[in-house]
Amino acid sequence: MPAAASPLSVLRIAAFRNRWLASMVSNLGTLVQSVGAGWMMTQISDSDAMVGLVQAGVTVPTMLFAVFAGTLADNFDRRRVMIGAQLFMMAAATLLTVLTLLGLMTPWLLILLTFLIGTGSTFFNPSWQASIGDIVPRSDLPSAVVLNSMAFNAMRSIGPAAGGIIVAAAGAAAAFALNAVSYVVMILTLWVWKAPPPVSTLPPEPLRLAVGSGLRYVAMSPNLMNVMGRAFVFGLGSVAVLSLLPIVAHDRLGGDATTYGILLGVFGLGAILGALNNARLRERFDNEHVVRVAALAALLGTAGLAVAPTIWACLPALLVSGMAWVVALSLFNVTVQLSTPRWVVGRAIALYQSASFGGMAAGSWLWGAVSDLQGLTVAFLAAAVVLAAAAAIGLVRPLTEYGDLDMSPLDLFREPTLHLDLKARSGPIVAITRFEIDPADVPEFLAVMAERRRVRIRDGAQNWVLMRDLEEPRIWEETYHVPTWVEYIRHNTRRTKADQGTYARLLALHRGEARPHTRRMIERQSIPRRRNGVYDFEN
Repeated sequence: MPAAASPLSVLRIAAFRNRWLASMVSNLGTLVQSVGAGWMMTQISDSDAMVGLVQAGVTVPTMLFAVFAGTLADNFDRRRVMIGAQLFMMAAATLLTVLTLLGLMTPWLLILLTFLIGTGSTFFNPSWQASIGDIVPRSDLPSAVVLNSMAFNAMRSIGPAAGGIIVAAAGAAAAFALNAVSYVVMILTLWVWKAPPPVSTLPPEPLRLAVGSGLRYVAMSPNLMNVMGRAFVFGLGSVAVLSLLPIVAHDRLGGDATTYGILLGVFGLGAILGALNNARLRERFDNEHVVRVAALAALLGTAGLAVAPTIWACLPALLVSGMAWVVALSLFNVTVQLSTPRWVVGRAIALYQSASFGGMAAGSWLWGAVSDLQGLTVAFLAAAVVLAAAAAIGLVRPLTEYGDLDMSPLDLFREPTLHLDLKARSGPIVAITRFEIDPADVPEFLAVMAERRRVRIRDGAQNWVLMRDLEEPRIWEETYHVPTWVEYIRHNTRRTKADQGTYARLLALHRGEARPHTRRMIERQSIPRRRNGVYDFEN
């Protein structure tokens, strides 16, 4: 196996490098604001649960709106979506600044405004993540994802400390103002970026159909469902460190905002170390073992915080937790991107983020509530138990290797020549494919067709059925529907090279003299409509 390339090598690509540098500035602002919001809540509320809800306010929007954000990423100009999201976040951050300066901030208003900023981030992230594949080769995608994580966590190592100093010296409003200004750099970078033109010549899917397509694709993809389940459980347990850290700094250590910033900075330093060693880990171990070890490392860090009495005892636990955090989440992200075709990658990323951030949102509230009732130590130890479960799940449902599947378009389908004047909206369309199968091969044929059914439905087929001829038992027919002619074209262009093996197995089992032929038919009512005294059918 060749030596793993440094994640820094992807910076040779100018378009990625410019966006990466802009993200550093934006991440700095985000983390400074995070310190300001978390610390401000400890000043205006004495509830640990309210402190936890600050983190939840940022993550809950992902759980609520991610699928819609992913639909925008897959069907519209990603550059415009990202610029719009950045402008929305800048407006919310500006309002947060003004209200704080005027002394009008309340706990629930703080949570609302962090929720709005989280909503903007939710609509930004799928387009941001999906567009990485537009500007870097597939072979560089793991490095690009890791480098993005490294950018965020590099800022986590200095941003929180800087945020703590800013909050201590000038107040939370200064932290919020810095965040509002930081969005300008990203907006200007995206404004001058020349996004590649869309590849598909088909019209965008309507919102309702596009949302359904994304949900259906993920639901019919066992590998993706496995990743998202693991991400949810990992996020649920690992977020305890971040959501309860303000309480550790304020209550247990008796520190100020600077103390909180230092603790977050050490967590970020651990994340950088994890990112720098990520390629080596992926080179030496398979995906399942990387995630399992990361979950166990997060368990150790979380359990360490449960009993750490001083800041010096907290620092090693935070370093380990930061390393585990970036290793696991970046691997989940890469696996989703490389296991998903480009036509649905935005929605898949969004649903992955919904799962992982949903776990974080639930954990932020849960561990805050447990801390209120039973104390910090019990909350951290309970989170460690969840992380043990995140590691144990892999013993039953291990992650697959993302390199095993080629999700690039198969590109073998050619639109047939029609002798009816169909419009894009004409339908429903029925596709019927006939196979001749030797009786001895029927068990294998049925197994292959079960996989074919999953792929067909995943890509948009409806009412899929397999029928056997009663008079000629060697004859089998596969039938499915799609709503319109354009959806039939869309369905067939979604096939990937990873799906080719299923059809090759069917061809090997087919005993007819010619290759299986697909008939395409349009459904019509048995009674035609009468218009101007003439009976006809409407396409």
